[in-house]
Amino acid sequence: MAMSILMTVLGSVAVVAGLIGCIVPVLPGPIVSYLAIVLISLAGGWDLYALSTLIILAVLAIGTTVMDSVLPAMSSRRAGAGRAGVWGSVLGMLIGTIFFPPFGMIIGAFLGALAFEVIFNPENRKPMKAAMGVFKGTVLATLLKLLAAGIIGFYFVRGSVRTFSAL
Repeated sequence: MAMSILMTVLGSVAVVAGLIGCIVPVLPGPIVSYLAIVLISLAGGWDLYALSTLIILAVLAIGTTVMDSVLPAMSSRRAGAGRAGVWGSVLGMLIGTIFFPPFGMIIGAFLGALAFEVIFNPENRKPMKAAMGVFKGTVLATLLKLLAAGIIGFYFVRGSVRTFSAL
């Protein structure tokens, strides 16, 4: 019983940290959230979830984390942005999230991309188009990570309920 409670508390922390990690670029959010599934599986026995569910959730966590790197780069290249625009978007999103939640994330991503394109890539004749491309990719990647972490969090809650209803 004590082990189940400990794993549930640690798993809850992992889900919350994973959701935060979807916005803060330091933590791989969906992967941290998936840790909660592993913890609750340890507590409730490995029969809480079908093996296919564990594999699908792992692929979802890893896939969205990879897409977080790929989507902004792909959309920025298509729009003609440089590396500075991508970094400006991430920095702007972080600053916007901290100082102007909840819409600061979106506005910060755009303004950061635009400012960094203008400052660090002055040969770009269409910085607004480049900033929009970076912005779209960054926001889409963030939304996909939040969705994945949310789905994983749902399965964690479901597993937690099953664990404690079995006791």
